[in-house]
Amino acid sequence: MKKQPKITENTKQMFVEAFCLLYKQKPIQKISIQDIAKKAGYNRSTFYQYFFDIDDLLSYVEKSFLNYIHKKQKEIDFNSDSYINVLVDIYENKSIICNALLGAHGSHGFLHKIKEKSSVPGLTLQDGNKFKPYLVEYRLSGAFALFKLWLQRGAEKDLPLKDFMDMALTLYKNGISSFKSAI
Repeated sequence: MKKQPKITENTKQMFVEAFCLLYKQKPIQKISIQDIAKKAGYNRSTFYQYFFDIDDLLSYVEKSFLNYIHKKQKEIDFNSDSYINVLVDIYENKSIICNALLGAHGSHGFLHKIKEKSSVPGLTLQDGNKFKPYLVEYRLSGAFALFKLWLQRGAEKDLPLKDFMDMALTLYKNGISSFKSAI
């Protein structure tokens, strides 16, 4: 019997979503293949038709998300509102994955992978500039720390997405001094 590509992709996505929902709630070491299969509505043997093990599934989720981010970065004009719109799009279309990979149980190693592949808005220093690695780290670490905190505090329940993105953009452009009235 031949597999149907659309059904195959849907089944794979069910495993991805089930894994991400579990990973948001608990560390990867406490997630079993049985947990993932049950949450996805399949049995363990079906899981093994798509993934070798949980690490293989995690790797697939990370690579897919990194590819999506990389594709979206090409659409960004950092001097316009498209920057905010693209970030909103990434969150809205990949919120389950964002909450899992960047949430409380997400890996610091994944953040490092994102940093390696990310461009930094408004930071166009020549290669070889001795400050570049530090400035890139400062910008990206700050942005991801803000995003992780927003997710951990309940995302939209804590602060509407548009307000969060406006705050992040203001911080990028003007620094914390823009928020003197809040300090």
